[in-house]
Amino acid sequence: MTLLMMETIRMNARLPRVKTLPLALALGAGITLAVSLPASADELPKPMQALKQQGFTFHGQFDAPGGLEGYAASVSGQTVAAYLTPDGEHAVVGTLIDAQGQNVSAEELERLVNGPKNAKLWDKLADHHWVRDGDGDAERVVYTFSDPNCPYCRKFWQDAQPWIESGQVQIRHLMVGVLKPSSAPKAAALLSADDPSKAIAEHYRTGTMPDIKGSDESEHHVSANTRLMDDAQLPATPVTFYRDDEGVHRVMGAPSPDKLRAIMGGEAP
Repeated sequence: MTLLMMETIRMNARLPRVKTLPLALALGAGITLAVSLPASADELPKPMQALKQQGFTFHGQFDAPGGLEGYAASVSGQTVAAYLTPDGEHAVVGTLIDAQGQNVSAEELERLVNGPKNAKLWDKLADHHWVRDGDGDAERVVYTFSDPNCPYCRKFWQDAQPWIESGQVQIRHLMVGVLKPSSAPKAAALLSADDPSKAIAEHYRTGTMPDIKGSDESEHHVSANTRLMDDAQLPATPVTFYRDDEGVHRVMGAPSPDKLRAIMGGEAP
């Protein structure tokens, strides 16, 4: 059994007015299968056209349980799933979960929406200014946006150390200033240190800062990294990117143990 539990958007195909209603529907179990999106926005069902008028961008379509049709979408930088009801007259926006509490659309949203966006961003990350933590010959490369005032950035740094110290993974920190007025000056100061990697490590280990100010160059790097983060509509730090055989993936916040292993490519050494 699957459950659709969320705040929903209900649409009448003839009257594209939106109402917000609480909903909990029991639906038949099923497996999501990807199919193509209609070639033209005009071919979208009318409830989806109404969502499009409200700012939704549709990236692909997939089969969903209970006779629903799933649509992978994004709005205001957030990835969302929209489901067309069997009568074709209404759309429900939210998270579809099965009896095990798993989001049945997560993989499809990752493949259809986040995957292509992350792949494009990966090349931009490599071209921006980053500071490496770990062995430069480590095959596993991880990028993360880090703010000096972010406690979750510190936790991620601490949690990643077993893989870093073993030489298996290198983490490339893109220092940004997004959380507090002092964030950008602190980030610039860390980048201006004689050894920025050691300065970042010492900051995340003890909270201390180098006794220097940022240079014009380091301030430029922080500004460019912050602008890249804003352009990608990434709302908070840390935001971490890793690549595996299935593509480029994004993890928001301090990763859970399972996510941490996925980022690092395996169990802690």
